[in-house]
This record gives sequence, structure tokens and C-alpha cells, in this order.
Amino acid sequence: MISKNDFISYFKTGIKNDNECGIGIEHEKFIFSNNKRINYKSVLLLFTKLYEFGWKPIIENENVIALKKGSKNITLEPGNQIELSGEKLKNIHQTCSESQEYIFELSQSLKKLDFNIISSGFDPVSKIEEVPSNPKNRYELMTKIMPLFGKLSLDMMYRTCGTQINIDYVSEKDFSKKFFVVNRLSPITIALFANSGIVEKNKSGYLSYRSYVWQNTYRGGLPKIFLENMTFEKYADFILNYPMLFIKRNDKYLDAKNKTFQNFVDGEIENIFPNEDDVGNHLSTIFTENRLKKYIEIRSMDACGWDCLCAGPAFFIGLLYGNLDEVFDIVKKWNINDITSAYKDAPKNGLKTILGNKSILEWSKDLLEISTRGLQNRNELNSKKQNEVKFLSHIKTIINNNNTNAEEIITKYLKDKNFFTIHEK
Repeated sequence: MISKNDFISYFKTGIKNDNECGIGIEHEKFIFSNNKRINYKSVLLLFTKLYEFGWKPIIENENVIALKKGSKNITLEPGNQIELSGEKLKNIHQTCSESQEYIFELSQSLKKLDFNIISSGFDPVSKIEEVPSNPKNRYELMTKIMPLFGKLSLDMMYRTCGTQINIDYVSEKDFSKKFFVVNRLSPITIALFANSGIVEKNKSGYLSYRSYVWQNTYRGGLPKIFLENMTFEKYADFILNYPMLFIKRNDKYLDAKNKTFQNFVDGEIENIFPNEDDVGNHLSTIFTENRLKKYIEIRSMDACGWDCLCAGPAFFIGLLYGNLDEVFDIVKKWNINDITSAYKDAPKNGLKTILGNKSILEWSKDLLEISTRGLQNRNELNSKKQNEVKFLSHIKTIINNNNTNAEEIITKYLKDKNFFTIHEK
């Protein structure tokens, strides 16, 4: 029988020693053919090209639904977005090299098929009814359930792409500080990495339309409790009292009827009881801005191109691994209502969003300095004796120009409505 203590123990097993703390990166891409999102048949063609680079298929009900190489996976999202789930690595040099190798393999494979990558937080072209699906089992049930409780849930599933950073903690206290920081920084993360201003070939009125969608998605958002001090026990209580999305038994997905995990524990769903796999499934189907598994997931970044793919992780690692106390001392002074207001405003107003007594642009300048010192403190060097600060250059450019990726792309695209403007080169 699963209990609250089992959840607490689950989170405690994630505790690492200082020298074991790693960095995991996950990032999604849209793939297009002839200006249309690729269907599952085309996905399989792409996978056959990736086999040449050593990727191996993962099968579900005789269908290939993912690829694996070592500890890395390429997974298939509901609308055939392609996601790399990278290995847990030691520094940004390594995570950036991993991403570079993956993008090279993907680009070479796509070139053979005349397919294209678009790195954007939201599909800038397709209407929802134009997006193809795939035979991955859980998505059929999710497609039925999600829109019942969140008006933009299907847009989240089928038309968004994000970048996720996974970080470790060395104690419960360390988890609490890091989780406190990343949630309070959510408005800044949204604004600084906004990259989804075009929707259905037109200016959307947002800089991060993806973030607006996630704020209006079932199981998404930024719970107020996440802006307070969090412990393993408080998170366990949150999880137990949170509605479940589905239950998996014998490769079949059962509708949990919006019952909570505590209802499940009490035998109120199909007269069956949870096991450890159910714990993992429940934790991974809560779509909040940040969340806890056996590590912390930072989830508020839009997908972006090569210029910022290394910058985002470097920014957060400088803050959370290199200079946690300094950034904690800043965000603990912020008023929760101010954060919530900025969180709602950031998708539309970007760096102009006001948080407390300053704009997010001004806060970003402060945080960039703190992150820079944090990466200098870490002093993780590559073969050329360069530290991780080099990866912050893209963020420096955004801040110095007061111009996000979204605004740059909007300007380029709206000049001639040329679709190829937003292809990743």
C-alpha cells in the first residue's frame, strides 16, 4: 500500500552528494515537411535515418514510439514533436556538446528527407485540426480528458514545444531553497526565454504564447503553495490531493475520473490500489511550471534554436549550483501577489513586465550578474580552459538589446511572411 511516507521516501532517494549533482536537458522540436507537420509515417522514416547514428527503437504495441541510445532517449510527443531527453551530465560544456551532437544527427537525417526543424515554443503555422497524431497509447486518453478541464489543453499537447532543465539536490533543505527560487523566477523565465509570438502565421499578441497556453491547461500553472517554503512532506500532501490523469494496468490506460491519488490509495478507483509505477506516472502528469520527481524539473522555457539552447541551462546552473544563497536572498523578499501578477503578465509583456518595483528586464540584469559569478565560482573548464560563462552570451545579447527571441522573429517574419524565416538553419 502506497502512503504519504512512501512519497517522502521516494523524494529522499533523489538526494545526492555534492559531487554527484548533475544537469539534465530535455528539448523539443517541431518537424515540418512541405510546410506541414510530419505525420507518424514520416516520423518512422525519420527514425530509420537516426538508426544510422546508433539509435535503437522502443516499441509499444508493435509501434515504434521512441528511440534510445545509452541513457538518452528521443521521445514522441502527441503532435509528433520530437524530444531529446539527455543524460545527466556534470557541466554545461557536456550538456551543450550532447545537444550539438543530437542536432547534428537530427539535421543530417532531416536533410535526407527534405524535412525542416522549427524551434519555437508554439507551432507558428498549423491550426489544431491540421496537426497529426500518433499511436502512443496514453495520448488517446489524454486527448479525451484534458480539454474537459482546461480550455487550451489540446493546444498544449499538440502545438507547444519547450526546453526543460533537470537539477539535483543534496538535502531536503537544499531542495526547498532551489524549488523556492525556480518557482519565484517563473515570470522571469517566461519573459527572458519567450520564443512563441507567431500563431497560425500571424502575430499572436503574445511573446510567449506557449506560456499563455500552459497557464490555461488542465494540471498546469503555478500553484500558490509553490511560492511558499516547500518540504518533501508538503509536496507529498500536494500530490496525494491532486487529481490523477490515468491509471496504467497491463499496457492499458484507464480514466481516473478526476479522482485524487488519495482516492486511489483508499481503493475508490476501480477497486484497485497504487504501486510504485503509479507514483511515477502521477508525478509526470502534473504539468506545473516546475515539479519534483527525484530531481527538480524547470519547465517554463520556450523551445529555442541553437543560439539559446545552451544559454538557458547555463543561466540556471549559475544561479542554482553556483550562487544559490545570493539569489534566494533576493527572491525571498518578493511579494507573492506581485509574483502571481507578473506570472500572468509575462507571456504578453515579456521583459517589460513589472515584478514588484522593477521590470523583468532590470531583474534579469541583476540575475545575469549573479549567474555569471556563480559559473565563475563553479569554474568548470573545457579543454581550452574556458569556464561555463561563455554560454551566457545569448542572454547578454537579449538583455543588452532589450529584445527577446520572439520579438526578433516577429520582426523578421512579418516583413515578408516568409515561412523559411523561422526554419532553423
